[in-house]
Amino acid sequence: MRSLNGSQDPDQGNTLDLKGIPWNGVPKARRPESAVRRALLHPVRSVPLAFMAVIILGAGLLMLPVSRTGADADVLMPALFTSVSAVCVTGLITVDTATFWTPFGQTVILVLIQAGGFGIMTLATLLALLVRKSIGLRGQLVAQTETHTLNLGDVRAVLFRVAKIMLLFEAATAAVLTGRFWIAYDQNPATALWHGTFHAVSAFNNAGFSLYSDNLVGLADDGWIIIPICAAIIAGGLGFPVIIQLMRGDIRVKDWSVHLRLTVYGTLLLLAVGIGLFGAFEWNRDETLGPMSFQGKLLGALAGGVFPRTAGFNSIDYGAAAPETLMVTNVLMFIGGGSAGTAGGIKVTTFLVLGFAIWNEVRGRDHVTIGHRSISSSSQRQALSVALLGVAAVISGTILLLMFTDYSLEKVLFESISAFATVGMSTGITFNIPPSAQWVLMALMFIGRIGTITVASALALSSRPRLFQLPEERPLIG
Repeated sequence: MRSLNGSQDPDQGNTLDLKGIPWNGVPKARRPESAVRRALLHPVRSVPLAFMAVIILGAGLLMLPVSRTGADADVLMPALFTSVSAVCVTGLITVDTATFWTPFGQTVILVLIQAGGFGIMTLATLLALLVRKSIGLRGQLVAQTETHTLNLGDVRAVLFRVAKIMLLFEAATAAVLTGRFWIAYDQNPATALWHGTFHAVSAFNNAGFSLYSDNLVGLADDGWIIIPICAAIIAGGLGFPVIIQLMRGDIRVKDWSVHLRLTVYGTLLLLAVGIGLFGAFEWNRDETLGPMSFQGKLLGALAGGVFPRTAGFNSIDYGAAAPETLMVTNVLMFIGGGSAGTAGGIKVTTFLVLGFAIWNEVRGRDHVTIGHRSISSSSQRQALSVALLGVAAVISGTILLLMFTDYSLEKVLFESISAFATVGMSTGITFNIPPSAQWVLMALMFIGRIGTITVASALALSSRPRLFQLPEERPLIG
């Protein structure tokens, strides 16, 4: 029998591998993995599969009678939709979190949010480190896929730093919120601690789930609630690589990397634009900020600029917001937050890299430069791919939602972008859409959380590099 390289064992006739080692007698654990198993366990594909597994597990737990306050027979879709929304840290809901789910069900949602924000495979890798004190190459690759670390040797340290950062910010936010709920809202210590912890975890993970039926509308003028939640949202949305660099404190601003500059300055710019435009459009409108006090209006404008950064909380009724406010919110939601964090969207760095590419092209430059650094063509292609795949996902979702519902384009587009960017804001139509539209939103949330590039890469594992270059041609552009 011939081997894979065409050779044959003259003595035993056993099949040989590429190195001439016989397969017969080799322990099964040491034999080459099958093509199917190797494809399924590929690090890029393992992440979506892990998210799917946790979503199914979460839906199963939410379907238990102990998870619901009522005895509704049709609980499959609410449980599945809520599980997808929680794991994908979105916040869109088809049932009221405060009244439909019991404390056990709400705890399941909280765990799903934490797992989805930290990253399923990253969490699994961290647990493996704690138990076995070691990490395999596949585990490192999986964690690298989610954390976007560039050096495999840094994965172990990054995982522990990410866990510490999450717990630090969540604990600090929970402490402030718990004290406020206890002192100002006459909640008993246990209830205050539960509400403070739930909203802190939901805020840092940019999930937007709330234990109040009106989300944060009833707390819109309370700075002790809105400001800590906004701070947690911004911190979680910066991305773990940025937070880790900023917490070091020994890096001068002029020595910041391009990624750090783009994320920090881009976030500040988008926050300023979002807060300013939201305040300008809604300041005197009777349906939103108009009846509030001056302090309430300032807090409302702050929330209106921060919450669309994929957080999903709302302190006003977006169904009553002005069309221009919804349009600005659409843009903020689509851009999203920083890379390798809990935020969604196409990411700030993607948006700014494309912006600088356009600016350099207009100026007639051959290379894209940012902060005296040249941006590689592969980074530009990746940014363009992420943006265009995001546009394609939103357009496809919007068309399907228009087919399955009777709502206007304005409301449907808002819902579609909110789902894809894992924001969770809604103009109020999510509660009333049919199951077919719910499936569309679940698909958008899943694609948005996993990442368009990750999904595309998982579907293109069989691609092979071209070993030659074709003649170049320049088609007319524009």
